[in-house]
Amino acid sequence: MEKTIYIFGHKNPDTDSVVSATAYAAFKNAQGCTEYKAARAGKLNPQTDYIYKKFGVTPPEFIPDLNPRVAYYMTDKVDMVNQMNSFWAASQFMRRTGRRVLPVVDDEGKYKAILNFNSFSKNVFEILNPEHHISVFTDINLMNQTLNGKILFKGDFADELHKYTIVSGASSFESFKQTLRDHEHEGIVVVTGDRDDIQRLCLEKDVRALVLSAGRVPSSEIIEAAKKSKTSIIVSKYDTASTSMLILYSTPVRMVCDHGVKPIKGEDSIQKILPLLKDADGQTLPVVDDENRVVGILSEIDIHHEPKISVALVDHNEMSQAVDGIENYTICDVVDHHRLGFSKTKLPISFINMPLGSTSTIITKMFREQNLEIPLDVAKLLLCGILSDTLILKSATTTPIDVEIASFLAEKTGLDIQSLGEEIIKAGSRISGRTSYEVINQDMKEYNENCAIFTVSQIEVDGAGEVLGRKNEFLDDLEIARRSHGALFSTLLVTDISTLSSVMLIASEEKFLQCVNLPKQEEHVYFLKDVVSRKKQLIPMLTEVLATYGN
Repeated sequence: MEKTIYIFGHKNPDTDSVVSATAYAAFKNAQGCTEYKAARAGKLNPQTDYIYKKFGVTPPEFIPDLNPRVAYYMTDKVDMVNQMNSFWAASQFMRRTGRRVLPVVDDEGKYKAILNFNSFSKNVFEILNPEHHISVFTDINLMNQTLNGKILFKGDFADELHKYTIVSGASSFESFKQTLRDHEHEGIVVVTGDRDDIQRLCLEKDVRALVLSAGRVPSSEIIEAAKKSKTSIIVSKYDTASTSMLILYSTPVRMVCDHGVKPIKGEDSIQKILPLLKDADGQTLPVVDDENRVVGILSEIDIHHEPKISVALVDHNEMSQAVDGIENYTICDVVDHHRLGFSKTKLPISFINMPLGSTSTIITKMFREQNLEIPLDVAKLLLCGILSDTLILKSATTTPIDVEIASFLAEKTGLDIQSLGEEIIKAGSRISGRTSYEVINQDMKEYNENCAIFTVSQIEVDGAGEVLGRKNEFLDDLEIARRSHGALFSTLLVTDISTLSSVMLIASEEKFLQCVNLPKQEEHVYFLKDVVSRKKQLIPMLTEVLATYGN
């Protein structure tokens, strides 16, 4: 894969988070930075899904985690060798380039085996076993290519692979005659010089191939006799010994490679394939796609290099809310409107944080400040991001800049702020038909304050009655969330868009509940008048409660 900077919102993304990833990618791409790509680590909530479908926009790519994967480290510009190439050509290529391992593929680029020094050494030594006469699987074309020779005549089956026994025609005539008798039922290729008697005997005995060394060209009578006996004739410029050796190396790669090496895939985790990589010859493995085509190669050295991906964060800057595995990569950019919760970085980065009602507002400002045209579909999404995060510009987090930016986007897109806002809020407020688990996890954020971990989920509804009617179900799933996060408490802020107030459901140990000094509506439920913002209103309240609890 090419160098990529993935743009992520927080782990359980709301509309502003997903829209900001899409819009920031468009902004960076407009600047010529094509390596930026929008991504998301969580499922689209109903509101966000509705918006993207309404405007016909493809959502950011779903990447559930950034745990190190093969694709992030592999070499994707990889040399390969066709299984029917001669071993000589492959070995010369490896010598010239310094490659110690080559994937072996068929004509469609599909993986077949691996060629490495260990595999071909083992197979060549087997061929050169002194207890047996030297023989090799090859065909006339491969022989000729390897010898850089000239074919004077092609006999029957010349284009098919056969097992050829290599016989030298350098001995006395009687000795050679006996050798042919010893191998008369085998496919024989004879390597000889200008021995007319040897050549004629070969044609009488119908040997498969006759290779003439040192550039010796046979007489026209020999060529005519070869046509009758269907014996192929090749002229080699090399001496007899060198020609015999090169014929040995004309065997196709498929005969000398290692068929036992299984390929890996780009989506495989590094942790999973590490034992395979360590055991592989050359500590190198081929990488294939779903159709078994070779797309890269991974060596043990590769996984110690910098990965091919980096990360940009939008709508959050706290690692507890970031995609899992982010610690393995460089963070390049942050665009956010929340409190600072960022850890240190190795290198300087672009960090834009403004106290506005939404990250969508900030990104729209960036387009305008850089005099970049906002694509119409992106402008529609940005307006939705602002209206969603500011509750149609009524939230306590709304600023005059949010109002001005929303008006600008409404004019550009021809959309009505109030009707669009009501439409998307309604799309996200549906509770019926959804489990409490889905509602709690659709927009959950994890925080760490005063050495205490806690989670806060939020949903906007047109009346909190349905949630309260299912209070026990929601509290049970909040307790499950609390335990899975190792948290002190977990809450769900249910914001009533008709009254611009909220109720808060909380699951925690009794000791902590005793410190919660908020207006109590019923057990584990608190009424928060005029509270609609998680970041600007609820989090400061909970921070004060934690301070009391800590003392």
